[in-house]
Amino acid sequence: MNSKMILTIDQGTTNTKVILVDASGAIVAQAACAVSVEYPQPAWVEQNPLDLVRSVQQALAQCLEHSNQPEIAAVAITNQRESVLLWERATGTPIGPCIVWQCRRTAPFCDELCARGLEPLLHERTGLTIDPLFSASKARWLLDHAPDGRRRAERGELCLGTVDSWVLWNLTGGWVHACDATNASRTQLFNIHRLEWDAELLEIFGIPIQALPQVKPSSAIFGETVPNGSLPGGLPIASLIGDSHAALFGHAGFNPGTVKATYGTGSSLMMSSQTPIHSTRGLSTTIAWQRDRATFALEGNISVTGSAVQWLSQILGTQHSADEIEKLARSVPDSDGVYIVPAFVGLGAPYWNPAARGLVTGLTRGTTAAHLARAVIEAIAYQVRDVFDLMETESGSRLQVLLADGGATRNDFLMQFQADIIGRSVVRNLSGDVSALGAAYLAGLAIGLWSSEKDIEKLVRPTDRFEPRLAESARAELYAGWQQAIARTMFEPNS
Repeated sequence: MNSKMILTIDQGTTNTKVILVDASGAIVAQAACAVSVEYPQPAWVEQNPLDLVRSVQQALAQCLEHSNQPEIAAVAITNQRESVLLWERATGTPIGPCIVWQCRRTAPFCDELCARGLEPLLHERTGLTIDPLFSASKARWLLDHAPDGRRRAERGELCLGTVDSWVLWNLTGGWVHACDATNASRTQLFNIHRLEWDAELLEIFGIPIQALPQVKPSSAIFGETVPNGSLPGGLPIASLIGDSHAALFGHAGFNPGTVKATYGTGSSLMMSSQTPIHSTRGLSTTIAWQRDRATFALEGNISVTGSAVQWLSQILGTQHSADEIEKLARSVPDSDGVYIVPAFVGLGAPYWNPAARGLVTGLTRGTTAAHLARAVIEAIAYQVRDVFDLMETESGSRLQVLLADGGATRNDFLMQFQADIIGRSVVRNLSGDVSALGAAYLAGLAIGLWSSEKDIEKLVRPTDRFEPRLAESARAELYAGWQQAIARTMFEPNS
């Protein structure tokens, strides 16, 4: 068997993972390092760019320490999307924080864009609605708050980039400023039809093109590593891809109509298509990945899913783990009419309401911590159904199966309730590293470790399956209660 391996970095919102993948697609070593997240104001979310770099270095060192001098053929990178950073080109010194994808600090500017009637133009060019989630308004904020920021950017002294470009910059010792088409497609500055930065959009957001990374296919040689601790120099960096896109590739979701849900801090549902499907009701059109040509996808982004469980742990005043929350949820037969809408940073797809705030409804004197635990887990599944149903409508075809991955899928109660509430089978990938595997596959294709997507389809991917058990009448009643809770969340007293 080919002894060459792919070293994959998965830089996420709350942790950085590194895995080694062999030619059979098996993970032979792995490590992880936690990353802190800061909330300096309500609905503001940010990270320290240097902490991101340190987490990558530590996870790399631990992973390579656990392996036996592997023959690394290439490096792959997958990352949290839409988060954006600004740094000095000459020194690599960050200017300001990494503004995280969940952050809503740019909501007023996004409201201005909507008031100017720019949403149809932006949606047609980028496939995205106007929302603080996407990178462009965050990039503008960083330039506005950096001393002489825009002028320095125009002179080429500053670099703006998504997290993939920041990791790449540091791995190459500052030699390469680039990103891939999937991350570019989430900025709201990239024309997904012409596959290039759009001059008119750059003007609208006030972003100098001189500061932006070069955009390349997701499976390509981006540069080479420089020696850094246990990481040797001269390794080709052969793929960059956003984490949700990488997960779809990791599922081998190459056939149009394949739908996956990645359950993380937030969640993303993505369905592949050969051509752009422009949604009119709250979904995004995006680039799924680019090799020789671009493959497109229809996507719905949910801002808060897994992090709602963490929130409840804090509210309960104990050190409840996710497993303990699941045990609490299982201890009662239902939520006793309690619904939790975790709109902590507004609502994403399909509502796109940054002003919405979280809500708990249906409380009685008999409500217990167990009912709250059940309600918060059920809220994840309800939000996924919101997007799943709309995706089915927009694609014009009945979706038979939902492929599931991500940390929260370890929760069997969630997976069963997900199947119950959508009334379809849920196939869970048993690997906790589907995004990292997808990035590894793309790197392997770039260097010839695998020759085609058919080779990827043949790799072993352990899964299990959850079938719906809930009667249609019960499903409809539960979901109607969720929709009422959503309507209350969206209520605006001054409207």
